[in-house]
Amino acid sequence: MRKKPSSVSADQLGSEPIGRLLVRQAVPASIGILVMSLNILVDSIFVGNWIGSIAIAAINVVLPVSFFIGALGMAIGIGGSSIISRALGADNYPRAIKTFGNQITLTLVITISMVALGLYYIDSLIPAFGGKGAIFSPAKIYYTIVLYGIPFLALCMMGNTVIRAEGKPKFAMVAMIIPSVSNLLMDYIFIYVFDWGMQGAAWATTIGYVCCFAYILYFFLSSNSELRLSPNCFRLDPKILKEIGSLGFVTLSRQATTSVVYLLMNNILFGLGGEAMVAVYAIIGRMLMFALFPVFGVTQGFLPIAGFNYGAKKYQRVRKVIYTAIFYASILATFVFIGLFIFPAEIAGLFLSSKAHMSEVELATNAFVLEHTPTAMRWVFAATPIIALQLIGAAYFQAIGKAIPALLLTLSRQGFFFIPLILILPRYFDELGVWISFPIADVLATVVTGIYLRREVRRSLGG
Repeated sequence: MRKKPSSVSADQLGSEPIGRLLVRQAVPASIGILVMSLNILVDSIFVGNWIGSIAIAAINVVLPVSFFIGALGMAIGIGGSSIISRALGADNYPRAIKTFGNQITLTLVITISMVALGLYYIDSLIPAFGGKGAIFSPAKIYYTIVLYGIPFLALCMMGNTVIRAEGKPKFAMVAMIIPSVSNLLMDYIFIYVFDWGMQGAAWATTIGYVCCFAYILYFFLSSNSELRLSPNCFRLDPKILKEIGSLGFVTLSRQATTSVVYLLMNNILFGLGGEAMVAVYAIIGRMLMFALFPVFGVTQGFLPIAGFNYGAKKYQRVRKVIYTAIFYASILATFVFIGLFIFPAEIAGLFLSSKAHMSEVELATNAFVLEHTPTAMRWVFAATPIIALQLIGAAYFQAIGKAIPALLLTLSRQGFFFIPLILILPRYFDELGVWISFPIADVLATVVTGIYLRREVRRSLGG
């Protein structure tokens, strides 16, 4: 095992002023998430304008399955990165690199197995997630091609969190930008120039994953990384696997819950308004990924700072980064809320096809989407200004290695509140019942998280 190399960037997590440090960590994370979110957003705009609104709905059906498998990598990454951050904070370099090696092995074994299962059950999974009627055929085309690239996505998501745990946010930012730029370029070539339709959109996405993986592999093989792996690091260690699993299960559960939400939403909305209503939710889903990028960026920047200082027993700094992160993220979330509340119709219009000689069915679908999306968007984002507390609070417990409260708080918003609400409220309020479920769940989850976080800070950090 090699000796730990000198690490200025990692040590700064425990010494640099919190405000400046959080900005230094959060800005690259926000830019990376912004570019990745813009990729999803612009990709959807390209697909909607160059293929059609049904194609957007088809991609929305596929996303839960592909994202869940990709999220396995993120779960392993975040679970292991919490260990790595605390190990580096405690100056335990051998434990850090052993954890990283186990993350790689685990990601490969699990995601390749899941891809095989996903391809085997393809004809059952797509209809189950709302891929019915005219949506099924384009969804199957997209799903089949993208699934081959999912192991690369999983390795990228895992590797990106490790880069952040090393205190290298700019490299992590570049890793997120590369697949986005690549995907948009390939979209233009494959969809617009070659007119490959759904196949073009799928290959553009897959190539983006591969490009990202190539960059992350370069990072860890070069002198940029502090983690130097040896062959025995890849041998699975039951103790490390248990800790990765307990902490990573939080992220995996969140994504699994998100996939269940997509399944329920697509089927409920299909029953209320057919393919057009699923297209409305597809636009809302893209905005949920895109609009909150600054809040997610602050959360990503917060994680290694909290984990490192907790491992170093610098509890005053941990308290300060909690409050600072919530403050910054809340301000950013409020600006997001204002923009979405004022311009929902203009945003919806970006996704609608402007092709000449559109059929009457396509014109009717576009008119329906444009009519229903603005009201839906306002309701969905109504509680956005307070959502930062819930996200930062749940992330804190994950950063310090407390898996059970992290899991419960992470699941509270979608699992404990939102899913029951969308199963009950649409029965009484139809379409409106679906949309008002979002802010109600946000408020309830934020209240619960705030109470629990305050109690934990007082008990464990003396604040």
